Amino acid sequence: MENGGSEKGHNDGNGNGRTAAAASYTYWVREATADAAPLPLPKKVTAQDLVSSQSPTATLGSVWNRAGTWEEKNLNSWATQRLKELLKSVGTLDLPHGKAEISDVSKCVGDAFLVTVRNKKRVGYTYELTLKVKGEWHIQEEKKNVKGHIDIPEFSFGELDDLQMEVKLSEEKEFVQQDKQQIVRDLKKLFLQPVREKLLQFEQELKDR
Repeated sequence: MENGGSEKGHNDGNGNGRTAAAASYTYWVREATADAAPLPLPKKVTAQDLVSSQSPTATLGSVWNRAGTWEEKNLNSWATQRLKELLKSVGTLDLPHGKAEISDVSKCVGDAFLVTVRNKKRVGYTYELTLKVKGEWHIQEEKKNVKGHIDIPEFSFGELDDLQMEVKLSEEKEFVQQDKQQIVRDLKKLFLQPVREKLLQFEQELKDR
């Protein structure tokens, strides 16, 4: 039969004939019934759709830690530099018989960290400090230069109410025992509260990171 090969029917064995076109995907789509799923229609994306597609709760920590599981971040570099800046900014302090200032932070050793666990943030630190101080005191109607250092033993986050200081003079031989003791008491009294306030500021900045 001429040109009839492609349209010739085939028997499925049960007496039901079908054409080759009926077996094709294109033919099936063309003959789809009303029960078939409707074709998808284009929809304009709104700003609200974009917001809804984002995570409903912001996660803390690194990008890779979207689940908010355990993550610890070392903050030593920032913490050490910031502690030195804050303590040097105390400025010159006055007492009835003298004045002094922090000339340098010669020791600032410790660790600071930020821990993210279960999508909650916790910070902490442990440090030891040595502050160089210099000033002048009026002793027996004579003005004398004073140099020394203040050692602050190891302290940690939340322990600043119990901050301890040990004051030592660099040139003790120039002073009699009574005058030396008075200068040490004055320096401790002079710097304890201002230093504590700077460390409290450091703690707050650490928590805000």
